[in-house]
This record gives sequence, structure tokens and C-alpha cells, in this order.
Amino acid sequence: MLENIFTLLMLVLLQAVLGFDNLLYISLESKRAPKEKQAYVRKVGILLAVALRIILLFVLIEVIDLFQDPILHLNFTDIVTGEITIHSLIVLGGGIFIIYTAMKEIWHMIGVDDVEHDVEDGGKKKTIGQVITMIVIMNVVFSFDSILSAMALTDVFWVMATAIVIGGILMIWLSDKVANFLAKNRMYEVLGLFILFVVGIMLVTEGGELAELELFGSKIVHMSKTTFYFVIGVLVVTDLVQTRYQKKLLAEKEAHKKGH
Repeated sequence: MLENIFTLLMLVLLQAVLGFDNLLYISLESKRAPKEKQAYVRKVGILLAVALRIILLFVLIEVIDLFQDPILHLNFTDIVTGEITIHSLIVLGGGIFIIYTAMKEIWHMIGVDDVEHDVEDGGKKKTIGQVITMIVIMNVVFSFDSILSAMALTDVFWVMATAIVIGGILMIWLSDKVANFLAKNRMYEVLGLFILFVVGIMLVTEGGELAELELFGSKIVHMSKTTFYFVIGVLVVTDLVQTRYQKKLLAEKEAHKKGH
């Protein structure tokens, strides 16, 4: 029992670490829903995703080999080779979609005329059902790593399922806090989108390695978590320095105007 409790604590910690990028996606995606329903779609989306994670955990325990067996062989010598599995296909698809979503939002921010109105409301609203569906789908995509890592640590179903439930509760609690922070500090929305872009790249490289893809004779190697967090750290520090420097320039400009 003590061993199971220790493993449970480890899995909860793992869920928290791996859930950062998921929380960011949930916060940005929920903005597409009507404002008064955004907290609701985050909670419902995460609850449904938790239920699906437990179902996915049960399925993976029973048919793990099916997710790892190749379903498509690529053999275009010196161009692209690899063996596509269901697991690699899900991770690749999720990464490509996240990259597309981040770039679309960044492009939209650049193209708007009225930042206060257009970025918040400009042609990107969805129905509550659509937003919840996307949150659930991407939550399941993000969950593959944590579920497979959990299966490597223990084979006790209730321990893994409990960790998923606790992780879901933590995500529900943190999702409103992350969304509120971004709402009050909208200058960090761009930073969030670029972090999401890096998350997409990480998933694409991970999916490529799972599929043993080689492009023009070079193997695709996944981006390690250490590299991921280093890049995120550089992005955050750069943004903070840029923001402070910009404020200083604006202050000097105002002082110069008052001087004249």
C-alpha cells in the first residue's frame, strides 16, 4: 500500500508537470466561447476529458500492442521512410493542429485594426459544443504521454485512475486562474501563442520519432522536455525584458514631450 501511495504521488506530480501546455491550450481555446460561458466550457471540457482519459487508460492496458503496431509503411528512399502507428499518428496530428492554431491566431493578431475589439471578438467565436469538443480532443492527445508514463511506473489500475482524477481536479482549479491571468495581462497572449507553437513542434518531433520517420536521410528526433522548458524559459525572459524596455522607452518619450 505504501508503495502504491508513493507511486500515486509521483503520478500526480507527473500529471501536473505534463499538464502545463494543456492548460495553456484550454485557456486560449475557451476564449472562442461566449464570454459568460468560458469558465463553464473549461470545467465541462476537462471533466469529459478526465472520463475519456480513464477509458483510454483501460483501453491501452488491454490493447497497448495495437497502438504500437505499424499501420502504414513509408518507403520512399532518400525522401521519407518510416512506420506509422496509431500512437504516432495521434501525436503527429495533434502537433500539426496546434501549430496551425497558434499560427492562425498570431496571424489574426497581426492583421486586426482594432486590437481591443477584433482580437477578442474577430471572427473566431464558436458554439459551446464546438469549444468543449476541441478541449476534450486535445486533452486526450496531451494525455497519451502521461498515461504511457503512468503505465511504465505501475500496473495498478486504481492508482493510475486516481492520479488522472486528481490531475483533472487540479486542472479545473488552475484553468480559471490561467485564463484570468491572460485576460488581465493581454500582452502575454502573444507569448502564450508562441509557447503553444513550441508545444506543437515538440509533439510533431515526438510523433516523428515514434513513427521512426527519416526525411531526406535524417532521422527525426523528439524535442526533450529539458530543451522544451529551456526554450520556454528563454521566451518568457525575452518577453519580460522586452516589456520593461518598451515601458522605459515610452516613459522617456513622455518625459521628452513634457520637456518641450
